Amino acid sequence: MRLVAGVDIGNSTTEACVAQVGADGRITYLSSALAPTTGIKGTAENVPGVVDVLRRSLQGAGRDLADLDAVLVNEATPVISALAMETITETVITESSMIGHNPQTPGGLGLGVGTTVAFDELPGCAVGTAVICVVGTGVDFEDAAMAINAACERGVEVTGAVVRADDANVIANRLHRPIPIVDEVSLIEKVPLHMPAAVEVADQGRTIRTLSNSYGIATVFELDAEQTRAVAPVARALVGNRSAVVVRTPEGDITDRRIPVGVLTLSGEQAKASVEVDAGAERIMEALRRVQPLVDAEGEAGTHVGGMLARVRDTMAELTDVSVAEVRIRDVLAVDTFLPQRVTGGLAGEFALENAVALAAMVRTSKGPMRLLAAQLHEAFGVEVLIGGVEADMAVAGALTTPGTTRPVAILDLGGGSTDAAVATGGDEVVSVHMAGAGDLVTKLIDSELGLEDMELAEEIKKAPLAKVESFFHIRQEDGTVRFFSEPLPTDTFARVVVVADKGLQPIPTRHSVEKIRQVRREAKRRVFVVNALRALERVAPDRNIRRIDFAVILGGSALDFEIPDLIAEAVAEYGIVCGTGNVRGCEGPRNAVATGLVADYAAAGARTTRARG
Repeated sequence: MRLVAGVDIGNSTTEACVAQVGADGRITYLSSALAPTTGIKGTAENVPGVVDVLRRSLQGAGRDLADLDAVLVNEATPVISALAMETITETVITESSMIGHNPQTPGGLGLGVGTTVAFDELPGCAVGTAVICVVGTGVDFEDAAMAINAACERGVEVTGAVVRADDANVIANRLHRPIPIVDEVSLIEKVPLHMPAAVEVADQGRTIRTLSNSYGIATVFELDAEQTRAVAPVARALVGNRSAVVVRTPEGDITDRRIPVGVLTLSGEQAKASVEVDAGAERIMEALRRVQPLVDAEGEAGTHVGGMLARVRDTMAELTDVSVAEVRIRDVLAVDTFLPQRVTGGLAGEFALENAVALAAMVRTSKGPMRLLAAQLHEAFGVEVLIGGVEADMAVAGALTTPGTTRPVAILDLGGGSTDAAVATGGDEVVSVHMAGAGDLVTKLIDSELGLEDMELAEEIKKAPLAKVESFFHIRQEDGTVRFFSEPLPTDTFARVVVVADKGLQPIPTRHSVEKIRQVRREAKRRVFVVNALRALERVAPDRNIRRIDFAVILGGSALDFEIPDLIAEAVAEYGIVCGTGNVRGCEGPRNAVATGLVADYAAAGARTTRARG
């Protein structure tokens, strides 16, 4: 019996299994382990991670490194996936017009329409005139409330207020007649005076209705059809706000501006296509389909996309000691998304969700660095190190140890940087493909669309369900069920949306509802994993006909996600494919497929040699 270890060096994790292999090919699996991959897959930087995972697996088997006869490593071609996310639209305000704003605590309720006047001008306003009071820096909230009450008693119609300080509620509480008040306008001195304006505040839990509607704005300001067309960007920027201010100036303009982010040139084996990135993800992916299989991709020099692809090439060239000219982009994935951006020209830090494109690119190089890695592993362990078969072949071999599977079978290996697929028919041939975009891109989409600026929190949102803390002793989970606790919950979670993570309830510091966050999370997974799964299966299926695949086994770290496998299974159900999460060797779940396949392939080769000698 020989003691061997199969080691799978992946993009994010390195997995190993230790087994005894007999001369007749019989395998006794002893233990398995996994550890984070050190460095880029398939480079010399992987050695510490391999050493760590081997020690863990040997310890689990009760064996020493000296007992090991051979280490089997996968043919790990270096892969880099890079992400770029660029805004392609921008809301621009010119000539001191103002839109926005959405402070945490506006005051009052309703819609107020009038002419903007400075606070100092309030005593001189004519009786019967409708005004919006602009309360600047240095005005005490009690003085503001007294002046507004006095003006109303004289017959001035104060219909709303715009305030510099965070005083909306304390002013509203002291008024004899409630009016909508928007505060926290940081550039209050730039609010145009003596101009028609409207202030709207919605009740708690609701959003504004008039100023987020193009025709509502047209009604308020008596606009014609052409003017209504011009204010459409204003209405879009205010959708979902609880409060808003719109000031109309004769010269003012609010426009949607399209930002060129560069031209992406895709070169295939038979064709070549160029597409503007700001045309959107659908156009990019259409161009990619026309030129597949992709040989290389280039971005326009001096643009965002050009810089991203250049960084990918430079990183790979540095890690693998090859020239930049030899590095090729083998796949791209474009996803339409949204980015919260400050409204250019806004007076209070207004944000609008602007259109953006997220682009993932993947690079593969030669297998040369793998031989260097094997030599360094041999030096580190002092045992024979064998580079096993093609990674896809080994993954299929490991996946077939899942109970209930048989050939023809397809695998979907869902990682952090890439989505890999392979299909094995009745013969020995395995067809594989590697796709850019996986878990890392999903995390980035969640982070950007929710405006978190916290990748760790976005990762938690991706991996765990949500809940709303309704009291110190119970939460309502995203599926509507209620969960009770015997001990009081942390005070910072009260009345907040939280992630129900393994380490406890983690509050999400946004005003988004459970439903909104869940929608963003699921849509990000669908746009990356489901889209990639379908295009990967199409690439590897016989005659590119997905219906010719009978079984699909989902593997990899992202297969452990609580909803990704279900989303994929639902998407491929219409093709008659039996799809589910793998259970390698009936005990490992979706992990350890390649490591298991390496051992199985080694045992089969040894058995064939024994039979040939016999």
